[in-house]
Amino acid sequence: MTQQILIDPVTRIEGHARITLQLDDSGQVADAQFHVTQLRGFEKFCEGRPFTEMPSLMARICGICPVSHLMASAKACDALLAVKIPAVAVKLRRIMNLAQIAQSHALSFFYLSAPDLLLGMDEDPAKRNVFGVHEVEPTLARDGIKLRQTGQQIIELLGGKRIHPAWVVPGGVSEPLNAAKRDQIKAMLPEALTIAQRTLDWFQTVIDRYTEEISAFANFPTLFMGLVNPSGGLELYDGQLRITDPAGVPITDDFDPQDYARYLAEAAESYSYLKSPYYKPLGYPDGLYRVGPLARLNIISHCGTPLADQAFAAFRQLDRQSSFHYHFARLVEILYCLESIDRLLDEPDILSEHVRAHAIPNNNEGIGVSEAPRGTLIHHYQIDSNGLMTSARLMIATGHNNLAMNRGVLQVARRFVQADHLSEGMLNRVEAVIRTFDPCLSCSTHALGQMPLHIKLLAPDGHLLDEVRR
Repeated sequence: MTQQILIDPVTRIEGHARITLQLDDSGQVADAQFHVTQLRGFEKFCEGRPFTEMPSLMARICGICPVSHLMASAKACDALLAVKIPAVAVKLRRIMNLAQIAQSHALSFFYLSAPDLLLGMDEDPAKRNVFGVHEVEPTLARDGIKLRQTGQQIIELLGGKRIHPAWVVPGGVSEPLNAAKRDQIKAMLPEALTIAQRTLDWFQTVIDRYTEEISAFANFPTLFMGLVNPSGGLELYDGQLRITDPAGVPITDDFDPQDYARYLAEAAESYSYLKSPYYKPLGYPDGLYRVGPLARLNIISHCGTPLADQAFAAFRQLDRQSSFHYHFARLVEILYCLESIDRLLDEPDILSEHVRAHAIPNNNEGIGVSEAPRGTLIHHYQIDSNGLMTSARLMIATGHNNLAMNRGVLQVARRFVQADHLSEGMLNRVEAVIRTFDPCLSCSTHALGQMPLHIKLLAPDGHLLDEVRR
């Protein structure tokens, strides 16, 4: 008789999910599924709203990465206006986006994954948490707090508050940067860079403890996708989309993000509210691809800043098909973000007061694409003649990785789970492969059209009275 192991909830991730492992008659793992159990409906919430509200409204999708939605949404609104925003506004948006990626990567690495990486996958879960990290390595714990604080403070200095800042608007930003705030941000960066470099040095000393996990944590050939700049380097705000084969060789010419729908489509499965995007020429599910820091570093030729390029050279020596190395890639990107912020603050026009272009809508359709901490983020809007939203399509970074996460859960379960003598460490590894992707599930559950739905009506004693499926 088929048996089932249920991991509910998946811990140390953003949002709500569970994992089901199906066992065959011999007790071996036959199948595995990653179920995202929450539903968000922001596409419908925004219908009928003025498009100018969209950046602030979309930021409310998530309290972890609101800046990412601000960026993609504002870029879609720029396209509706058909304006080229002021050059300094682009630079200021970039700074906020870089700060967002740095602080979010710090949250993922230090708070969510460091307990496994420092204390071990088999450690008692009562100790395997951020408090256990502080007890064993207080410097590492404090570094994580400080690094995330730096990113959040930069966001606050630019946008007025750390969560859901309304500073990024259609046409640019609402307020210029002044010299005092610029100098305050500059003063934070040396310590943050020291912390990032120290953490990377430490992490390189512990990687060899996890050879089994490296070989089994979603370690298989896939396509990779992300933005690149004109020279083929790391790009987190603008640029062309690149899709590569597992070796990092482009399988098509780099293309304008406005053309994303020619290459990407989405499928829905009955077991999850998370959509499954795929590369259209290969079909579903063969068109599996990965996004995010691992993918971004796999598709580029260089980062473009000194410390990040040094770390990138070390990254290229790793088994870059393994999703375990999302952790390493995050640390490389933190270095890049901090160095890039420092460089942008030295731009001669960074204090210019010309930070916004004003216009009426000139297009009824607009697409905005940027890189979020977890990968490529796409906002696609349509408006009527009055500038009111008629539809929104959101392709969220975590969603792009859905097929890879499901396949990764199955790979890890088959490698580590032994049903005849289950251990907590075995099941923790099944969860840990999901944590490598750092999913943001509140962001990602935005299914369009017909969605899988299962409602049960239970009596007070728990027996089933009625159920509806769609």
